[in-house]
Amino acid sequence: MPTLILVRHGRSTANTEGLLAGWTPGVALDERGAAQAAALPARIAGLPLSEIVTSPLQRCQETVRPLLDARPGLRAHTDERIGECHYGDWSGRKLAELKDEPLMEVVQSHPSAAAFPGGESMRAMQTRAAEAVREWNARVERDHGADAVYLMCSHGDIIKSLVAEALGLHLDLFQRISVEPCSVTAIRYTRLRPFLVRLGDTGDFASLAPQQTPPDDQAPVGGGAGAP
Repeated sequence: MPTLILVRHGRSTANTEGLLAGWTPGVALDERGAAQAAALPARIAGLPLSEIVTSPLQRCQETVRPLLDARPGLRAHTDERIGECHYGDWSGRKLAELKDEPLMEVVQSHPSAAAFPGGESMRAMQTRAAEAVREWNARVERDHGADAVYLMCSHGDIIKSLVAEALGLHLDLFQRISVEPCSVTAIRYTRLRPFLVRLGDTGDFASLAPQQTPPDDQAPVGGGAGAP
């Protein structure tokens, strides 16, 4: 079965403003995010990509644009099932304000029970994304062979949930996974089991250095803004 390259979109204006973007329209890459996207083609130049699949949201579409320009033989397929979690009434709100919401404790500690007001549950988010991957695995294998490699550009919570699913982890443990903006995660699927072969690889280890401000013990909903 194919190898899936999961790319989180580059840093967005919502990331730097501390907003939970969700499906809010008009959320673009910021200057750093655009630079991350521009560097992506060189980072994965050695991979013979057979297909590119992307979330319909602007920040993902902008992230794959340099890659599509570098590989004119490829085109991007849009799949809403790998779009961001539908955060409903939380969309567009500041993450600092949401910390005080009782639901945030559920999101952090028991996400399988979390459902966003006016939006969807985290279980539904994981289910739709995993179904999309299964269907694309079959399609890519049928069209390009079992050793094919393809790329999906998606969002932090989506990618974390797919990694948890591949590892056989309960969704309640997915907040222990971290994927920074424009990081590369790779899952090799086989007949018996998936193998996680890369996780959140940015090629930059700056975020591992001690920070002046201690890191928050809460997982950033939506994925966070990455290293400063």
